Amino acid sequence: MKNLNQRLKRLTETELCQAEVAEEYRKELLQLADNVADTKTAKKKSKFFKALSDEKRLRIIKLLTIKEMCVCELMICLNMTQPNLSHHIQILENAGIVNRTKKGKWVYCSLANKKKVENLIDQNLL
Repeated sequence: MKNLNQRLKRLTETELCQAEVAEEYRKELLQLADNVADTKTAKKKSKFFKALSDEKRLRIIKLLTIKEMCVCELMICLNMTQPNLSHHIQILENAGIVNRTKKGKWVYCSLANKKKVENLIDQNLL
């Protein structure tokens, strides 16, 4: 921390920085981080994008844009074992992308927010 404070002090002493007092500028920067890039929101969004960072999970999402599907249907479509598929569905569920619903002995999956997923597809991100 001491090294950061020294760097900030040196920066405020240059013509490149408009701030005059290092400590006040430090407080402004911390406030900016809280307002624009707070940790809680970043963590939530990071979880969402991590869930999208696997080709199998992307394929699951694309299939679920068409219709709600039973786990056994997804297993056939994706040629995956039940434990492997359940792992991926759990990640998508934890990220708030997929909902699981039990209907008797069968587990069905659907998109939690179809509109959000459709927006990502419209932007060619999925």
